[in-house]
This record gives sequence, C-alpha cells and structure tokens, in this order.
Amino acid sequence: MGTGTSSVDLADAVAIVVEELEPELIAFRRDLHAHPEPAHQEHRTTAKVAEALSNAGLKPQLLARTGLVCEVGGQPDSDRQPRRLSDNSLSPSLLDAFLLAERSWPAALPPGSSASQAPEGGGIVAIRADIDALPLEDSCGKPWASQTAGWAHGCGHDLHTTAAVGAALALAKLEGQGVTVPKVRFIFQPAEEVMPGGALEILEQGVLDGVREIVALHTEPKLPIGVIGTRIGPITSATDEVVVTLTSTGGHTSRPHLTGDVVFALGEVITQVPGVLGRRLDPRSGVNLTWGMVAAGDAHNAIPAAGKVAGTLRCLDARAWEGAGEVLDHAIAQVVAPYAVDVELTHIRGVPPVENDKFVTQAVERAAAEVVGPRKVVVTEQSLGGEDFAWYLSRVPGAMIRLGTAAPGAPQQDLHQGDLDIDEAAVGIGAAFFANYVLNS
Repeated sequence: MGTGTSSVDLADAVAIVVEELEPELIAFRRDLHAHPEPAHQEHRTTAKVAEALSNAGLKPQLLARTGLVCEVGGQPDSDRQPRRLSDNSLSPSLLDAFLLAERSWPAALPPGSSASQAPEGGGIVAIRADIDALPLEDSCGKPWASQTAGWAHGCGHDLHTTAAVGAALALAKLEGQGVTVPKVRFIFQPAEEVMPGGALEILEQGVLDGVREIVALHTEPKLPIGVIGTRIGPITSATDEVVVTLTSTGGHTSRPHLTGDVVFALGEVITQVPGVLGRRLDPRSGVNLTWGMVAAGDAHNAIPAAGKVAGTLRCLDARAWEGAGEVLDHAIAQVVAPYAVDVELTHIRGVPPVENDKFVTQAVERAAAEVVGPRKVVVTEQSLGGEDFAWYLSRVPGAMIRLGTAAPGAPQQDLHQGDLDIDEAAVGIGAAFFANYVLNS
C-alpha cells in the first residue's frame, strides 16, 4: 500500500472505484450469463475478458487454448489510458485478434522448471476465476437468460469472472491515482466443470510461476447477499466418478442358480459397499459414496447378462482420498464374489479437496470484513462438491471464500440448477473483496 495510507483509507478508495465501475460490471456479467460456453470452448468469454482488460490499458496474455492471465501492479503505469468497458457487442478487430492470434503464454514449462516454485519472502499474489458453463437449460426467466440452448451459468462462473475483471480494473485505476498496488496475477481458467479440471492443464503452462499464494471465490446461493463465508481447512470435497459393471451369461428368473444374477449382485454393491467404506476409512474424513444411476435388464422374467451402477465417491480429507481407491476396489470384489459374476470397476479420479491455508484464510477474513463488516464474515459449512481450485493449492497456499448471493425474500436456490440467478450486488462485493485482499497482501 502507499506510504502513510491506512487499510481503512484503501478500503474506502476501493469502495469508491468499484461503485463507479458497478453498472458496467453488472452489464458485463449479464452478457456472460447470456452467452455461456462449454469447457475448452470459452472463446467468446475469453475475448470479452481480454477486451475489457485491454480497454483499461492492461496486457492480458492468452493461454494455450482458452482462458487468459493478466497482471496488475508492481510496474510503471505511465502509459496506461483507462477507457470505459465496451458494450455487449465485440469489436470485430479485437475479436479476431484474440481468437486468431498465437497464444502469448507458454504452452508448457521449460525443461527443469516448476510451476510450484515461488520466491521466498515475496512473490506474486494470484486471483483465480473460472469461465466455463454447465450443460443445463437456463430457466432463470431474466432478460439475460442464456441464448445458447442446453448451456447455462448454473454455477456462478459469470459472477466469478466479473468479480475478477472488476478487481483488475479497480486496481489499475487506483494505481493510476498513485496507490502502490502489489503485483497480482489474475488467472481466468477454462474447464473447471470437467474432471479432473482445466486447472491441471494451465498449471503446466506456468501460471503459478512466482506466485506465493492464491485466492478464489465461489457463488453461494444459500448465504444472504452481503455475507461472506470462510473456513480453515477442507471447504470442499474430493470428487471421483465410480462405475461398476457386472456381467454373466444371463438366464431365466425361474432358474437363478444356473447363472450369475447381476441384478441381485448390483443390489449388494449398492447397499453394502458404502457401508464397507464407512468402516474401512476414518469417519472423520467425510467419505461418502452415493449412487446416481443403475441400469440392468429389459424384462421382468429374464436375468440380464449385464448391469451397471454409477455414482460419486467424495471425501473431505486428502490423505483418506489417496487410499480410498484401493479400499473401494477390494470391497466391490469381495461383495460380488459369491454371485458368480464378472466385475469391472472404472474409478475416475477427479479433484482433491480444497484445503484453505490457515494464514491465507485469516488474511481473507480481514479483507472480507473491510467490505461487508466483521459480523457478516461467517464460518461456512463444508461442501461435498468438487472444485479444481484444489490443484492450485497442491502447489501454493491459498483460500476460497463463499460469496453470498441470495436476494432478500427470494426463494431458496442451489448451484448446478438452471434457475440460478444472483443478487447483482454480489458483483461489486466480489470485486471489492479481491481488490482489498491484494492491497493488504
């Protein structure tokens, strides 16, 4: 921060700048919401973010496929000439430039280098926002509802992205006013919604080079607007996909002893295996195996030759998650062993838990309190949802907050639903939080 400038003064300065930007940021968020894009296909979103940052005199750098990074602070700003955000229509020249130009961020690290190495006693603060959407029909009923059939921002990534853009623009403007801004790298990441997550791909492009800590936020429709949730330790869960396929010769239901009864064996897998995990793994790890799909047979009097059950394995503890696969494999094999069926287990490892660092979380709470007040910074519940932000935290310390988005009196909503919409005051709150965190880092 600038010499002789208190954190209270900076928080006031951030609030003023963000308030000036807020109408344009809300329009920007609505535009993103209306144009959701699938994982690794976020070309328009990438172009819109790059355009907004470039119009503020910043220099975004594109990643190998989609997404981008942009640094603010720690550098001369004499040639920066901020301009207003563009309207909802992209400039053809900018669109062509950002979609067709060769990506400027390295596609891979040089041999022998490591994305996890950060200089001791210093380094860059990073802010991460995810930019992809979900395969959902948008039913929010607002004028800015999705114009792309079958896709919607049902997880709030439009809010995450806009908050990060807003923070970058606010910090650039404050730097232009003489405020010393520590060097911060904004990471706009593609493909969070697919396993094992787009974070892994861009980590190999060196996005954490020189980074000492990283912070993110996540939409939380169960918290009221103006409330920010934090938590030290695991805040999300490891999430894996599990598919069990059983086969036999099939037969008649009047003669089950002459074949392997895959339907009965599937029932045993469904009911017994979650219990085995609960006894073989530490219950404090929060392990949970829940089935979401089962399929077998077409006739009431025929034992089918094949059947399948699929679900998710979730775990709040990274150590337990590492050993859960072996326990799962052994449990399924033992449960079906008496039934003369062949078993195939497909266990797709997803993401580890997001484990918030103690000291970064404490700093996050201080920044959040400057925006919403200390009484509205609360301990959030743990979620069994998965988040690939965890991969960043396997390299550097960091923390994720839960940003309340529920409008007063609005019906209860949830994530990954087509009707998700937010109280748009969350846009300014998120941008101010990010900016305050950077200025106090």
